[in-house]
Amino acid sequence: MLELHFDFLAIRSGEEFYRCFIEQSGVAGELGDNLDALWEMLTGELRLPARAWLYHLPSVQQRGDLAAIIALLEQAAQTLQGEFIVQRVQVCGE
Repeated sequence: MLELHFDFLAIRSGEEFYRCFIEQSGVAGELGDNLDALWEMLTGELRLPARAWLYHLPSVQQRGDLAAIIALLEQAAQTLQGEFIVQRVQVCGE
């Protein structure tokens, strides 16, 4: 299973998320700030099954431009029914 790790203490913008996604996914190409391209990669190009680990997820009020990305990841998990899993991680001391 492909394991993707996203630490939102280090990822502060959509651009940083997309860069991190490309580095870990093994998918060729660039996403820019493009939700449509991310959706296509998640549902068509990403090697499945896969799990996305979300560490230090910001509160809804603090997500800014990451809100749409996080929502898209969760929608992909629902659509792909177990082939793509979004795992939120509670970090001790938070």
